[in-house]
Amino acid sequence: MLNILGAIITGLLVGALARWFYPGTVEMSWLYTILLGVGGSLLAGLVVHRGRGGINRAGCLSSVVGAMALILLGRMMGWG
Repeated sequence: MLNILGAIITGLLVGALARWFYPGTVEMSWLYTILLGVGGSLLAGLVVHRGRGGINRAGCLSSVVGAMALILLGRMMGWG
């Protein structure tokens, strides 16, 4: 249960940072922000960590960049 709660809180923080750093306005609800943050963290985890555990600054930064990439992909596909 705590893992799910931690993923939601982390997703909210990462998604909010990605929306803040992304140039231009990003119109989406808080639910989509959380999902964007969780997706960005998963995307960055697959690319950067490759199975290594732990929390570090590079992982946090790559999570925000991964979420920004998902915003760009969504806009290119016409979702926002």
